[in-house]
Amino acid sequence: MKILVTGGTGYIGSHTCVQLIEQGWQPVILDSLVNSKASVLGRIEQITKHRPPFIVGDVRDASLIEKILAEHKIEAVIHFAGLKAVGESVAQPLRYYDNNVHGSVVLMQGMQKCGVKTLVFSSSATVYGNSSAPPWNEQVPTSPANPYGRSKLMVDQIMADLTLADPTCSMTSLRYFNPVGAHPSGQMGEDPQGIPNNLMPFLSQVAVGRRESLHIYGNDYDTPDGTGVRDYIHVSDLANGHIAALAYAHGCAGHHVFNLGSGHGHSVLDMLNAFGKACGRQLPHTLAPRRPGDLAAYWADPSHALSTLGWHAEKTIDDMCQDTWRWQSQNPNGYP
Repeated sequence: MKILVTGGTGYIGSHTCVQLIEQGWQPVILDSLVNSKASVLGRIEQITKHRPPFIVGDVRDASLIEKILAEHKIEAVIHFAGLKAVGESVAQPLRYYDNNVHGSVVLMQGMQKCGVKTLVFSSSATVYGNSSAPPWNEQVPTSPANPYGRSKLMVDQIMADLTLADPTCSMTSLRYFNPVGAHPSGQMGEDPQGIPNNLMPFLSQVAVGRRESLHIYGNDYDTPDGTGVRDYIHVSDLANGHIAALAYAHGCAGHHVFNLGSGHGHSVLDMLNAFGKACGRQLPHTLAPRRPGDLAAYWADPSHALSTLGWHAEKTIDDMCQDTWRWQSQNPNGYP
């Protein structure tokens, strides 16, 4: 089966392309390279011995979308392409709605014109906001607190509306929690542009000397050690979740929603200590005030994915930190 993977040179997209190839499927990658590098393709080829077709382009380019779907005889789409920095979305909401929402609409319009019925969408646990105590299942009320989360929820809702209008469509929203880790080979990992927005890439850059110290924002939360608690999921487990969702959803009409998380919460200090263990030394850190909008704790209830897809996260936080350190130590400046 030929799968269009939008944003396929990005962090999660590239790992999913590796898993697709290893499953015998054929990814075709579309990426604008706004937040990724073309050198990722060489790493995919090193790991899988296969270099997938790659098109540089924007998901909002309707004629390009239709051309790719038709010429490559695409049978399903995994849609990663999108902007994903919460703070940036607050400062640039129009950019986020244009890229994330309008881009997804253009993609679905192209799929409709070309008769492609299966879409797996990279959504986010940010759609839940702070609406309920953890763990969060798929029935938790949605109440996103920023334009990034709202853009993801809008696409979820558009997909649901499309399946009502066309009952032959299969639309799947995968709501991620906190993806971390890297490919165990050390050849692929997270390579954020600029200052990292998330804990793990910041930690790994401190470990290789690119950053002076980790700032821990808040140590007075109502959690076991006072620092924020999150559900971290290894990127390889997350990629496997896409494979399981695609296998289930292709040919299974309707709108499907799954949380992809480990089902366990770990604090910032838990991750700091696990990373120190992985790299063999304690990492410098400083305490800073809480950031506005940060939650004390949240983690997934992933039981729906287990019962329906047969999927669950397998890797531990030690695996996550060891694989991240292997990637960052071998590639201190990220991808060339």
